[in-house]
Amino acid sequence: MTPAELVTRVTRETCAAAALLAAPAAWLGGPAGAAGVVAGGALAVVNFRWLAARAAAATGGRGWAATAGLRFLAAASAGAALLATGWAHPVALLAGFTVLPCAVIRLGLSDARKEG
Repeated sequence: MTPAELVTRVTRETCAAAALLAAPAAWLGGPAGAAGVVAGGALAVVNFRWLAARAAAATGGRGWAATAGLRFLAAASAGAALLATGWAHPVALLAGFTVLPCAVIRLGLSDARKEG
């Protein structure tokens, strides 16, 4: 699997899982629960795709470190704004963020099984 294929598959799986988790989150936490899961998944995908794009174009040095700092600042600011306005439940937002690492691990293990 190429890096571009990995990014595409992780994006697709994360979006699908966040959408599926939104229904139980809405039942448990109301609209803020559903919005939190969807927003967390969306922020995780944007953060991941930004990281993948910068890693593909990495030449080392300060430019990469500066954009990493901007990436973290953007994700933290968006999450803080969602929490401060009450649009997202904190646990649901965290659950949405957690979907992406699970997709990365699942795809990595699946690919390793195919190769091994």
